[in-house]
Amino acid sequence: MAAEPEDHPDVQVFDEIRYIEHLVRTAITRKLPVGLTYPQFEVMNLLARRGDGVTPVSIARALQMTKSGLTNTLQRLAARKLIEVENCQNDGRKKRIWLTPSGRGAYGQAMAALRPKMENLRDGFTSKEFREALPFLRALRTWLSERDEIGPGALEQVAFGTAAE
Repeated sequence: MAAEPEDHPDVQVFDEIRYIEHLVRTAITRKLPVGLTYPQFEVMNLLARRGDGVTPVSIARALQMTKSGLTNTLQRLAARKLIEVENCQNDGRKKRIWLTPSGRGAYGQAMAALRPKMENLRDGFTSKEFREALPFLRALRTWLSERDEIGPGALEQVAFGTAAE
């Protein structure tokens, strides 16, 4: 008799990761300012954490997005005046992305709305529990990203059953 997927801990791990990702994405999406999408929030979050002046290629790699998917997201953010896209002074072919004051305000509004959820999460789990989960999760991510057959965006498609943008 063939083993059921539930008998495989690796399948269970990816199921749990998929469920967690869905719950987190849904919780964040519900708290975003009107008109702001989750992918747009991800870009703004990355800029807020890493600092302004990041290239689109760096953003695409960090968020596991294709260039075309990211281009669309950046265009929508720029149209709302939440980011500025500037030519790189050292290399005119490259672009650099900056959060505008309006972008920082929208990001701050989203983070303020998410703060109670994060506080509840921290009440439910200790820092020690989060720290203990990190080595396995990082090793799994590294192992998957180093595989030649998995390129940017493919990990999300394989693990979470979503189409890469």
